[in-house]
Amino acid sequence: MHAIRQETAGGPEVLQLVETDRPVPGPTEILVRVRAAGVNPVDWKTRARGHYHTGDIPPFGLGFDVSGVVEAVGDGVTLYAPGDEVYGMPRFPHPAGAYAEYVAAPTRHFAPKPQGLDHVQAAALPLAALTAWQAVVDTARVTEGQRVLIHAAAGGVGHLAVQIAKARGAYVIGTASAGKHDFLRGLGADELIDYRDQDFAEELEDLDVVVESISGDYPARSLRTLRPGGTLVSLLPLEEPVLAEARERGIRAVRMLVEPDIAGLQGISELVESGRLRTEIAAVLPLAEAAKAHELGETGRTTGKIVLTVGD
Repeated sequence: MHAIRQETAGGPEVLQLVETDRPVPGPTEILVRVRAAGVNPVDWKTRARGHYHTGDIPPFGLGFDVSGVVEAVGDGVTLYAPGDEVYGMPRFPHPAGAYAEYVAAPTRHFAPKPQGLDHVQAAALPLAALTAWQAVVDTARVTEGQRVLIHAAAGGVGHLAVQIAKARGAYVIGTASAGKHDFLRGLGADELIDYRDQDFAEELEDLDVVVESISGDYPARSLRTLRPGGTLVSLLPLEEPVLAEARERGIRAVRMLVEPDIAGLQGISELVESGRLRTEIAAVLPLAEAAKAHELGETGRTTGKIVLTVGD
């Protein structure tokens, strides 16, 4: 099969299209013929530093977002059969190698592809949507009427978190550049702050939840907007001074790392099929142009997700 691999750390140019062995599904695993693979910030960060957080070093393949068709099943698999369309985020944070024609992974790292979505649209969802779902639903436990702030609201995770919070009945505030406000209003955001000329920490107070994905001084400033008993969910590590201040103010501050999750994928599918969740596609490129996809993503100026198409 064809796959994108890297032999060393470096820029996008280290990504090479190679021919390698097709994986074989083990017990409780499925072999998926990949039709599209999503591109995420964790991909280009892993490429640049030359290792996964799990310690895996090159040569390796990148990518976690998969949408495709079940090609074969391993021993004991009952959920799927060859020909079924599935999507998922296999093996995260361990290497999954989704930039490839085939992926083998545990059955329950996938779910049936949402009806009405093509493979490109479905491949844009798993990592970003599961991150948003697990932050908003599982970790913050957002409920109707709560006031929720989503930072980087127009990004891959942010624009999905806005919709998931709205689907749960929250009043949603987002930070984003002014040029992206109309896009976010179209997704249901109730209030928007242009981070370039507005200080969200001065304008907001008594929030129930903040979902933070920027780091720097954002976690500390976000604490000032939360009520006692509120929740700060950070998608990046939190420094001890921030955690100490949160404890003093009676705020729950946690760092969250997304996990493979069939139940979360099923919840996401329900929102998609009911018309309450959609993903924005920033660009679609063929597998061979993975390096170009990384170059585009690393500009930080895309709205939504970049997707690689695989095969026909």
